[in-house]
Amino acid sequence: MHHVSKKIADWFFIESERGVTAIEYGLIASLVALAIIVGITALGVNLNALFSYIAGKVAPPS
Repeated sequence: MHHVSKKIADWFFIESERGVTAIEYGLIASLVALAIIVGITALGVNLNALFSYIAGKVAPPS
């Protein structure tokens, strides 16, 4: 009987480890997504400033 309870306890331990791993991967994925969003936002602001600068230098058509 002890052997059976040991197997059941081992099975639950493995499942809890898989759950923890899934949570860790989820956190990593959310941090990567956040970094991408921040990077794209910063790039968008810089591109907007660049296009505004270029628009100010281009002479309007006559």
